[in-house]
Amino acid sequence: MEKSNQVDKDSFLYPRSRYYGQVKPENLVFNANLQEFAQKVGYIANLQTGGKLYPEEAYERIEALWKQLECSKKELGIGTQPNKHSSGF
Repeated sequence: MEKSNQVDKDSFLYPRSRYYGQVKPENLVFNANLQEFAQKVGYIANLQTGGKLYPEEAYERIEALWKQLECSKKELGIGTQPNKHSSGF
């Protein structure tokens, strides 16, 4: 029963949305990284809003997460090849 509670807690704290884009391994990995980035940014923003983090510290943490996401994008080769299904983003 404890394992079921852990799964429920993880699903609540770390929700994952379905991926609707072109199904390629690198796209799926980047989508997971992007969702994790968004989740962490939300936590940081809430901590800062609640007075638990100074604005400068929140900014630095978000900037570090952004750099990790950029590195992930580069390592996965996202956006380096022309995509005929691209929406211009």
